[in-house]
Amino acid sequence: MTRQLEDTASPAGASSSGASSTGASRIGAGALAGIDRRSAIDAVRLRIGMAISLGLLKPGERLPDQEDVALGLSVSPITARRALASLADQGVVVRRRGRAGGTFVADEPPRQVLAELTASPAESQAVNRLVDRRLLFECAVTHYAAINATAEQLDELERLTRDMASSANWSDYHQADEQFHQLVGTASGLGTAVEVYHETLAELYAYFIPYPIELLHKSNCDHVKLVAALRAGDVPGAVEVSRKHVDILHRTMFMGLAARTNT
Repeated sequence: MTRQLEDTASPAGASSSGASSTGASRIGAGALAGIDRRSAIDAVRLRIGMAISLGLLKPGERLPDQEDVALGLSVSPITARRALASLADQGVVVRRRGRAGGTFVADEPPRQVLAELTASPAESQAVNRLVDRRLLFECAVTHYAAINATAEQLDELERLTRDMASSANWSDYHQADEQFHQLVGTASGLGTAVEVYHETLAELYAYFIPYPIELLHKSNCDHVKLVAALRAGDVPGAVEVSRKHVDILHRTMFMGLAARTNT
């Protein structure tokens, strides 16, 4: 997610309520220090519910197929199926049969249910810290990728930018986006440090929520600029693209969008 999301997104209806106990839980799989783990099913319910509350998923919008939801949110197919079934039972989404069927955001999702599907302040604080951690790693791996990336790796990065540009939905985009940033880390040649970067990247991806594909396509411009800088061996230019690309997450991830809605 990048500054294009901040400039273009106009989320509505976000709620600032959420669990207020000291045992607040993180949204994705695996736990940050001091934060209990949500069940994987509840994590998916929460991520989809917040996207609806923030206006990122619109009433009547069709969700990707169940398998694609699982891939886009980095969960198992059975977790995605159970989460969607639970949301359907609560009237947040509706399922339709037939050739034009699928899972759709309800025309009027119950406000009370959406209010319950909200991250706690502790979760928002934890994600802001995680963004800062990734920012440090991103600048480091980009610096060395500009020096060490092979022609084959650069070609693959460019291919992934094309995949993102042609993605039809947020699930397809997120999958290619994750591969792109993983490869930037690998291209740095920083050895075991790359594993730590990949772990941080995976932690943060567990917090991403669905976004309109139009906004994601615009955010892909940063990826294109980054590949160009890497090809040119432009270390300062590449690092600056990556710095901005990650730093803006403070304002374009769920906690930043919710804060803007409530001000």
